[in-house]
Amino acid sequence: MVTIKSKSEIDKMREASRVANLAQKAIEKAIRPGISTLELDKIAEETMRENGAIPAEKGYPSGMKGVPDFPGSICASINDNIIHGIPSKYDILKDGDIISIDLVAYKDGFNGDCARTYAVGQISDDARKLINVTKEAFFEGIKYAKKGFRLGDISHAIGEYVQKNGFSVIKEFEGHGIGREMHEEPGIPNYGKPGRGIRLEPGMTLAIEPMVVAGNSDICQGDDGWSIWTYDESLSAHYENTILITEKEPEILTLN
Repeated sequence: MVTIKSKSEIDKMREASRVANLAQKAIEKAIRPGISTLELDKIAEETMRENGAIPAEKGYPSGMKGVPDFPGSICASINDNIIHGIPSKYDILKDGDIISIDLVAYKDGFNGDCARTYAVGQISDDARKLINVTKEAFFEGIKYAKKGFRLGDISHAIGEYVQKNGFSVIKEFEGHGIGREMHEEPGIPNYGKPGRGIRLEPGMTLAIEPMVVAGNSDICQGDDGWSIWTYDESLSAHYENTILITEKEPEILTLN
């Protein structure tokens, strides 16, 4: 069931999302060649806790036998690691890398979720284009995140924009509703046909997140049971915000 948030719930969503954005900004300032993803993880957790929140991803259950709960406060995914990279002291950023950081701040019973892909030092023109197109695809999608449009209108706009620019979206993972739970209904693919899916209503809160790869859309899972990689080892990028459907334009909560 898709939940419609009350005014007080939306205010709490705004605050959790504000903290998530602060954590992303702290990470962005810290990214440089030579820093480890574990150090970035600690920066994010400290920022959240200093602002009265906790990292919702830490301890998130895997749901798979033999795979431990997620150990990090963030997902830190480098280059061809699309999503769910586990922070490690051994993963040291180097010049030319790109890194996707996905994090969720939980405060006062609600979640704020956002992801960004950052350049490490000097990156290639192709990598820069991939990052930019992924971000732009989000904004193309939310042109339809308005009262009266359907969920499929968002999905279609994202997928069409990515394909038009020569990249691919992955189909096995998608955006989602968000609120008291990190993952709520509905699921929001990054591809599809317009005019399909639920009709959008004010008070819905959604996490829209294009996950884009430079090569084909085939993926594989890492031995850790969490990390998802491009099968052809092509670069990947990720951009996500928590948004609120209103009577007019959508409100991007994790950019406030």
